Amino acid sequence: MTPAWVRGVETGQVTAPMSQPLALTALGGSIGTPPDGIEAEIVRVGSMAELEQLSPASVKGKIAFVDRPMTRTSDGSGYGEAALMRAVGASTAGRLGAVGFLIRSVATDRNRLPHTGGMQYRKDAPRIPAAALSVPDAELLTRLVRRGGPVRVRFTLGCHPADDAESANVIGEVVGREKPEEIVLLGAHLDSWDLGTGAIDDAAGIAIMMETARRLAGLPRGPRRTIRVVLYANEELGTSGARSYAAAHQDELARHVMAGESDLGSGRVWRLSSHVDPARLPVVADLAKLLGVDQGGNDAEGGSDLRPMSSGRVPVLSLSQDASEYFDYHHTANDTLDKIDPKDLDQNVAAWTAVVYAVAEMPGDLGRAPEGAGRGE
Repeated sequence: MTPAWVRGVETGQVTAPMSQPLALTALGGSIGTPPDGIEAEIVRVGSMAELEQLSPASVKGKIAFVDRPMTRTSDGSGYGEAALMRAVGASTAGRLGAVGFLIRSVATDRNRLPHTGGMQYRKDAPRIPAAALSVPDAELLTRLVRRGGPVRVRFTLGCHPADDAESANVIGEVVGREKPEEIVLLGAHLDSWDLGTGAIDDAAGIAIMMETARRLAGLPRGPRRTIRVVLYANEELGTSGARSYAAAHQDELARHVMAGESDLGSGRVWRLSSHVDPARLPVVADLAKLLGVDQGGNDAEGGSDLRPMSSGRVPVLSLSQDASEYFDYHHTANDTLDKIDPKDLDQNVAAWTAVVYAVAEMPGDLGRAPEGAGRGE
């Protein structure tokens, strides 16, 4: 069972000191506004830390606005830091008495398209409507605030939760020829945000992992260990597919000899990171040399769908992709097939095929991952 949520109408406008439409979109999981919307003065901060330091008197009855830019990086590391405001900011603002919550989109582009994404309400906080502004519109609000005088905004969200719906993971296997009970897991996620078509997030990942398995299945002699492809339901709004997989396969997690996930578009692979027994790091070094890529640290999570398996200390290998442009399109109407470079997609398939074949064939294994989840990608 997965949570269901309906977007509905979305409008925004600066009402003072001048009139200007705003490009915004509801954050996934947000409640809606009243039918006529909400209008209030905004109180602007540059980070979650600044928001947490505000007094309730300065926020009560206002719309809290966090204008925190995201840093463009090749490994996407700027995302997690910026996404905190999207995940929990509405609850922080609600506790302070805000009537609404706005953020600068968690994004690296300068298009006038807002970026959606999941958020969560804390049980001990009032629920207030939450939306993301396009980067140019967020910067407009900041300029108006810095001029001095009150800035007022009205926005309307027609979104609302619906009854939980039944969904499913899709799983396929290439059964191992000698050690079918030992599993090399390849993951990606089926769901995507509704603004675009989900081409980069995460149809590209699904294509990479399915084609990797197809190539290995077509070898004259199949792999020694089983290759299992898991296409997860509901990564975007709660990872219920990943948690269901981990629960259903708890008894065999000890026989998962590796897990990897592709969920960063189709950018070229440039680094191999891991979360394996430190004694097996020379094997990881050999794999990085095989691919001709950098070797990263031994703290990789691999992806959000792999985290529920961390209790089983499943070893993780993570192929870092070039994410320099990924967050220009991520969670927007611009997530469409024209953003996929077929040559880069082929490079990803070649890299995963080489790594997975090597792990499936090796006489030994990668041991068990150290206690505790990894932190990197």
